[in-house]
This record gives sequence, structure tokens and C-alpha cells, in this order.
Amino acid sequence: MSSENAGRDAAGSTEPVWDVIVVGAGPAGSSAARAAAAAGRRVLLLEKSGLPRYKTCGGGIIGPSRDALPPGFALPLRERVHAVTFSLDGRLVRTRRSRRMLFGLVNRAEFDAALVEAAQQAGAEVRTGVTVSRVEQHGPAVPDRRTVAVVLGDGTTLLARAVVGADGSAGRIGAHVGVKLDQVDLGLEAEIPVPPTVAEDWAGRVLIDWGPIPGSYGWVFPKGDTLTVGVISARGDGAATKRYLQDFIARLGLAGFEPSISSGHLTRCRADDSPLSRGRVIVCGDAAGLLEPWTREGISYALRSGRLAGEWAVRIGEAQDAVDARRQALNYAFAVKAGLGVEMGAGRRMLAFYQRRPGLVHAALTGFPPAWKAFVNITRGATTIAEIVRSHAMARRVLGAMDKR
Repeated sequence: MSSENAGRDAAGSTEPVWDVIVVGAGPAGSSAARAAAAAGRRVLLLEKSGLPRYKTCGGGIIGPSRDALPPGFALPLRERVHAVTFSLDGRLVRTRRSRRMLFGLVNRAEFDAALVEAAQQAGAEVRTGVTVSRVEQHGPAVPDRRTVAVVLGDGTTLLARAVVGADGSAGRIGAHVGVKLDQVDLGLEAEIPVPPTVAEDWAGRVLIDWGPIPGSYGWVFPKGDTLTVGVISARGDGAATKRYLQDFIARLGLAGFEPSISSGHLTRCRADDSPLSRGRVIVCGDAAGLLEPWTREGISYALRSGRLAGEWAVRIGEAQDAVDARRQALNYAFAVKAGLGVEMGAGRRMLAFYQRRPGLVHAALTGFPPAWKAFVNITRGATTIAEIVRSHAMARRVLGAMDKR
């Protein structure tokens, strides 16, 4: 890519004014970079880690995630899921099966690296091992009002017409925008290598356990010779969450196998009034607090919001003044809220219901065919929780009754 007289790094060399700089190379950032690059713009994707890198995540690719992938993208699936075993804190175990695949499982390191490659193929430049310390929209580092300065940890200043923050829920860009969060959960996970006899028992089947802590659940996702085992619950009692994971692993008969990786992470959902932009800077994915509140599923939200962010970043970058840039940023926020925001609202209602009546949720999914059919359709991407609540009177009545309590 050619250089222009623009920003300078600490050594005095010049950098181009990028049309779009994307911070963070997870699914949201890669999707944003690809969308902007596919529109013919000069795009720079920054990532603090080397690639591929491990990411604490179950790696479930449901229908909405699949449908948001770039055209021709080859999913690096480790497993195709046709059955789900449900349990209520280890009790009342029942398995439901489907002739068609429900969803797929990926190793996040492989999946994320493939998405970065798709962004590169669309024309984006990628730089890894780069830490962003801050962004500036005013001051001496900013040559004009159409420019945003991205200041790196080594003192280098990069300039862009628009910036997309996809650097996680605790990242610098979300803090700059002022993202507000109203739900924080703690997830703990172990990658457990198992022998072929154990792996065979889990082939094509996942387990979902409705946990002992209100709102919690656990999962087992098989990926060839490794089982991804994890639990998640509201932040606040880490010791109880840790005990749940230990007990969960023990009752599954997996305590004798040494995990190759044990990790934890926080998931954060945005507040309804949280901003999604500030000036020429917008956020997407985890950086915006976008994920499903009940299941804490975030990959589809990252892919979908990232694509929107890349498309709208192009428009923001083309804006000739602050008023037009603000208009385009508000249009991006409207697009996110009209789609993903509605789904998040339905997810919050489902989480509240599940926190109070986990046994009823378990009974419905294991013994009430319409509930299982709804689960299947959601995972395949044929419908959403929001659509089911909108179109089914029974669902509206049940959640409405719980809302009044």
C-alpha cells in the first residue's frame, strides 16, 4: 500500500491515512475489516497477540453465525452436533437427537485465524503484536477534524478516517466510546484431552447442564480428541463458580484427565442506553457488549455487528464534517439496536425466567416437543427467541407473567 504525508511514528517515518483502522482481530474485528476492505477501502487491522491465539470459548457455530460468514468461507469444523444431552444440576439426564445437524463446533484459534485470512484476501492489511494505548479525536496528534489518531504502545501514531473498536469488553476503544455494561458473568473452561474410547462416546453430542447457581449452566463440547468443558454464572461468587466446574467435571468422570488449558474470562452485556459510537469511532462485538444474555452466545453477535461496523465505518470515513459523521454513526447504532438489540431484549427476559424456573426450562426442552423444536430452529438460524416471543401467544403469556413478578 502506498504512503501519504500523514501521521508520523516515533522514528519520524510516515504512515498512510487509512480509510478504516480496526482494533482487535477476533470475529468482530475481522468481519469489520473484511466488510470495509471489500468496499474498496484502505483498511488496517491491528491485533495485540500473535495469530493463531487461544480464546476461551465453547466454539459453537449456530445458524446466525454460519449465515454471517464471508461468501465461500470454509468452516474449520472439529465436530458436527446432532444430539444434545440436558441435565438439571447432574439430575434428570435426557438426550434429544436430530437427523439434521444442529450446529458445528470449532477451535477458536483456527476459526479466528481463518477469518483474519478472509479479511486479508479482501484487501485488509494485518499487523499483529500491536498494542493500542488510546485514540484521540482532538489535539495536536489530529491534523484535521476528519481524522482519528490511534496511538500505539510504542509511541507510533496512526491516522484514520474512521476507527472500529473490536478489542474486547475491557478494551481501550469501548472505554473511549463510553460503553456501559449491565450484566457481567464469569466463565471458566478447561480443554481436556481424552482417549479415543471417551471421545467416541461424545462424538456428535454436546451436554448442557442447568447449574446450581441461579442463571448458571455448564457445557461439554467435543472437538475430536479434546472435550471443551465449562461453566458460566453471574460474577460475584467466583469460589462457587469454581466449585461448580470441579463438581461438574468430577460427575462426568473426567476428573482423572489433565486439562491442557484451564482458563477464565468475563462476558459483559451492554446496557440499553449504552453508546455505540463517539465521533468517528464505533464499537462492535464484545467491545460494544453485544452478546445473548441468557446463553452468553457471542460469536454470531460479533460476526453480525462486525459486518455492520465495517459497512458503516466506510460511510463515516466518507463524511465531510462532524455532523455527517454523527449521522452515519447513529445509523449504525440504529441498525444494531433494531436487530441485535431486539434479540438481546428477548434474551434478558429468558434469562430472568430461567433464573427463577430452571426446572421448568429443563422439563420443556426434554419433554415438550414444541420447546425442543424451537431450540432446534434457533440453533439452525431459522428463528430467534425474539421472533418466538413475538409470534407465539404461549411464550408471550409465560414471559409476561414472569415480568410481573
